[in-house]
Amino acid sequence: MSTFQRPRRERRRSRTRERVGKLVLVSILLVLAFLLGLAFARTLDERPEPGDVVTNVRTLTPLAQEPPVRTVTVTVTVP
Repeated sequence: MSTFQRPRRERRRSRTRERVGKLVLVSILLVLAFLLGLAFARTLDERPEPGDVVTNVRTLTPLAQEPPVRTVTVTVTVP
């Protein structure tokens, strides 16, 4: 056995640990994705409902106008 190779039992343990670690990481990611989906769905459900459309129609009557006090005529000549 060379000094660079680990015994079989130790290699088996490290592979098992890697698999368990990956499984735990994937499980955590799946739980986080599920919780994020729940939060997003809840946000969509809690939006305020759009109200009915209300249209107001008003007729404005014009105010009485007084005649002008004086009229001014301006003549412009082009130089």
